[in-house]
Amino acid sequence: MDAALVADARPVPVPDRSPEADLAVARAVLAAEAAGLQALSAGLDGRFARAVDLLAERAGPGGTGRVVVSGMGKSGHVGRKIAATLASTGTPAMFVHPGEASHGDLGMILPADAVLALSNSGETSELSDLVAHARRFGLPLVAIVGRPGSTLALAADVALVLPAAPEACPMGLAPTTSTTMQLALGDALAVALLTRRGFGPADFRVFHPGGKLGAQLRRVREVMHRADALPLASPETKMPAALLAMTEKRFGCLGVIDSAGRLIGIVTDGDLRRAMGPDLLDRNVAGVMTRTPRTIGPDALAAEALRMMNDPDRPITALFVVDGDGLPQGILHIHDLLRTGVA
Repeated sequence: MDAALVADARPVPVPDRSPEADLAVARAVLAAEAAGLQALSAGLDGRFARAVDLLAERAGPGGTGRVVVSGMGKSGHVGRKIAATLASTGTPAMFVHPGEASHGDLGMILPADAVLALSNSGETSELSDLVAHARRFGLPLVAIVGRPGSTLALAADVALVLPAAPEACPMGLAPTTSTTMQLALGDALAVALLTRRGFGPADFRVFHPGGKLGAQLRRVREVMHRADALPLASPETKMPAALLAMTEKRFGCLGVIDSAGRLIGIVTDGDLRRAMGPDLLDRNVAGVMTRTPRTIGPDALAAEALRMMNDPDRPITALFVVDGDGLPQGILHIHDLLRTGVA
């Protein structure tokens, strides 16, 4: 019998479908990609800084252009994410599909723009028209490529070359390690650009008004209760009146202010329990309050207020908001943070 037929008749090994095998595969993939990222980090040099220069000149604080990101296949999917990250961190950016660029979308690219092109091989034919357009009109061209001598690398003003690292796929074919390195390098460019711009939390919130992130970037003054809502009393206030004020305002606490209006203490449910006794109603607020309560400024982030309220050593449900002189400006309850999505 033909030896080839005998070989073909051999039983195919049954894949190991155990949880241990799955974990081993996952760890091998992550190890391969982590090794690729380490090699990428070690290989960064002045070309990265030059790429940041080129992109910042066009899409930085003094520029009027955008970063046009393009790539085909998996590189295109990564490019879309890089464009989104750039745009959300203050660097104007957009993704242009290289195939569509050849059929009219080149008109979306302006003379003030810069181009960031991704191709692991550096020989992606669909990018040729876009690259030629960039060269024809003198647009800065930054490439993220896997081969230093490729067509794209040679055409670019700056080529950020990925290190030679095996794909995490057992066949060494599916883009895995290479796309992870592309994505990480795009993140590095975005963060370097936002750092140059001086992009801070307030700027970040402008581009992230929705969802949990947008809520956590809100300022305390946007969430707090003001003016007539504040439960306040003087130190001389008798406890019956203090209890009525606490009940009326429904924050479970009472702020104590001195003659100049500065917050000097607070009466909480816990203070009432500790002071409970037959003489409670004969006492005044000064004898029950906790002095120097925790406070927060109106320009602090709501997320900071949540952190203070959730202090594991001393959790609280309400927080007075004071200005630089200690004058109460508002009050914030944990329910406010829940309602607005911060908590």
